[in-house]
Amino acid sequence: MDPTTAMYVAQGIHGLAYGMVLFLVASGLTMIFGMMGILNLAHASFFMLSAYFCYQFLSITGNFWAALLLAPVATAFFGVLLERFLLRRIHAFGHIGELILTVGVSLVILAGVKIFWGTETLPVKVPPILHGLVTFKGLDYPIYRLFIIGLALVVLAIMALLLYKTRLGKIVRAGVSDADMVNALGVNMPLVFMFVFGVGTWLAGVAGVAIAPILTVFPGLADQMGMDAFIVVVTGGFGSLKGAFIVSLIFGELSAYGVQFISQLAPVLMFLFMAIVLIIKPMGLFGERE
Repeated sequence: MDPTTAMYVAQGIHGLAYGMVLFLVASGLTMIFGMMGILNLAHASFFMLSAYFCYQFLSITGNFWAALLLAPVATAFFGVLLERFLLRRIHAFGHIGELILTVGVSLVILAGVKIFWGTETLPVKVPPILHGLVTFKGLDYPIYRLFIIGLALVVLAIMALLLYKTRLGKIVRAGVSDADMVNALGVNMPLVFMFVFGVGTWLAGVAGVAIAPILTVFPGLADQMGMDAFIVVVTGGFGSLKGAFIVSLIFGELSAYGVQFISQLAPVLMFLFMAIVLIIKPMGLFGERE
């Protein structure tokens, strides 16, 4: 493989890895909106919180795999608490109340991480087995980035099995269509909603752990990822997992090749793509009019 081709391939894999992480964050956000109708502006803060949890668990156990398991679960626990004791109580106030509350929660999380971990950049070490490069036809590529792609695909497969092959998944999908009818059939929809919110924050937590060794951990970690995830949800269509997946991959490649070839315009490529999509389809690529 000649150097130019190797560069194109490497950038493509970079974009795929970022797109997969972006999908993990955006899928949780779009699941919560699609099922519960909640625009959770604290979602990216849970992503950041999980990265800090990863750092803390790694410091305690010295085991990255334990941190990968525990940090998203701890993040989901706080997400469940948010839904059960705060969001559920202000549901009657509609989206305005939810937006104000979740913005407040994001500020509390930001203040909390600064108090407990400070404002310094905290490194997260890659486990030894994922160190180094893999070589294929003259292309050297970091093993850890390939691991991120594989991890995201495994999580995607688990979510697909859960949503489409289990009774719980049928209830969740039915609740998306008509929550009142499902509730009338004897299903405890508040409990289902709490589960969905927990899964959504767990997905953000997995993404936070995955990206921590690459970006390190710092208080501003939520800012860029939160904006990108929201753009993905809007462009793909609110509540559409398929839209979130496709747009995440597109945005990942736009980011990777944009930085390489038109670095000055790279930050606006996502906004440009979103604008074009919304002009043609105001509800997003896979959004549906109610």
